[in-house]
Amino acid sequence: RTVKATSGRQIFQPLHTLRNAEKELVPGFHQFEWQPALKNVSTTWDVGIIDGLSGWTASVDDVPADTISRRFRYDVALVSALKDLEEDIMDGLRERGLDDSMCTSGFTVVVKESCDGMGDVSEKHGSGPAVPEKAVRFSFTVMSISIRLEGEDDGITIFQEQKPNSELSCRPLCLMFVDESDHETLTAILGPVVAERKAMMESRLIISVGGLLRSFRFFFRGTGYDEKMVREMEGLEASGSTYICTLCDSTRAEASHNMVLHSITRSHEENLERYEIWRTNPYSESAEELRDRVKGVSAKPFMETQPTLDALHCDIGNATEFYKIFQDEIGEVYLKTNPSREERRRWRSTLDKQLRKKMKLKPVMRMNGNYARRLMTREAVDAVCELVPSEERREALQKLMDLYLQMKPVWRSTCPARDCPDQLCQYSYNSQQFADLLSTMLKYRYDGKITNYLHKTLAHVPEIVERDGSIGAWASEGNESGNKLFRRFRKMNARQSKTFELEDVLKHHWLYTSKYLQ
Repeated sequence: RTVKATSGRQIFQPLHTLRNAEKELVPGFHQFEWQPALKNVSTTWDVGIIDGLSGWTASVDDVPADTISRRFRYDVALVSALKDLEEDIMDGLRERGLDDSMCTSGFTVVVKESCDGMGDVSEKHGSGPAVPEKAVRFSFTVMSISIRLEGEDDGITIFQEQKPNSELSCRPLCLMFVDESDHETLTAILGPVVAERKAMMESRLIISVGGLLRSFRFFFRGTGYDEKMVREMEGLEASGSTYICTLCDSTRAEASHNMVLHSITRSHEENLERYEIWRTNPYSESAEELRDRVKGVSAKPFMETQPTLDALHCDIGNATEFYKIFQDEIGEVYLKTNPSREERRRWRSTLDKQLRKKMKLKPVMRMNGNYARRLMTREAVDAVCELVPSEERREALQKLMDLYLQMKPVWRSTCPARDCPDQLCQYSYNSQQFADLLSTMLKYRYDGKITNYLHKTLAHVPEIVERDGSIGAWASEGNESGNKLFRRFRKMNARQSKTFELEDVLKHHWLYTSKYLQ
């Protein structure tokens, strides 16, 4: 009732007046224990919202430390999320014809983690010191729960998140006013989260579900990060680096000549080893040789992420690329040597006018998901082709888009084997055709250079789908939609004071994601 009032008005209750029913839904209500006990994590179970810098002395001089971050303790939040799914777990056991009194151990929970920076979180006119105008949100989604019975090899899935990309299933864990590029502060705040996560991987959780104590193991998959965040967490150079990919060791030049044949080689462990080599330089090499040996790992990997591809940013990255190709084709760049900026600007406004007239697409400053989805359609290409003089270039553009539209469902859909099996089978063939088109017709664009997401789209999609069964389900979209909620709760449902503001937003956001309230 705090989040959606019955009257339709949002009546905001501060934390201490939550009704009892709601207190049950906020982390810190249910008793639990870990076996063995978690390393370096307190055994108390009734902790609610804590200061994100808990355990840090005030070291940040300009921003008073107690206002910039609030979080739940990771294990307490997971318990609350599981208790929230209690009915679903029991239903799942019943549907599978399992006797719930027998199933007390062997549960496995798979958790997707997402973390994303938000620019421009405008300052509220509260009292207190100034905080940076950027925020970072870290959240998790319970993707599936399965149980393995005595003597059986395979697990039986008893709960599967149906909408893994909805903001309703994406639970906030930690909110902070930090710039995502500020590596020090970011890692300082997420440090304890990483430590808790590491401790939980080596232990089992005992909680009562359906009236019996049951034990759960957790697997964490950090897939909801965009490329910038992955590079930051895994110690890689920034995205303009010659080492273009967070999944393989290819350089930009290699990736543009061999567009399709790459396999995933990077991993968190390997990044850690490479960082050690970078740090110690055991072979006394020059900076260049050393960098080539460690393939662009030049900082200490901070948190393990799953080498995957972020479907949302993949769409956006590729749409940006197509937008530029459209511009070049309108200006017939393939005939010219470097055109002036004036000419380019002219083509761009021609393209924008055409898209606005035919597709009702307003020009955007930065490509966003919705624009990308509208731009990557057959209609958009047809509109652009009206401005392209040469017949064969028009055909090539249409062919390019047709191939792209064949490939796209494979990394967008939650379960490609079920939703688009044909496209999945043809993916490698299609991407090969796509690459051939790029390297012949668009030689001028792809000679020795290619964008990061285009490389991943062409080279890595089938392998990831084969490994995880899906790319779309593991994308960061749920967390991105959660950003909207963060802004809304901050505006409407939070006390003005700096000290309580994040607390209120975090609690509201958590209640919003409760299955029980939905």
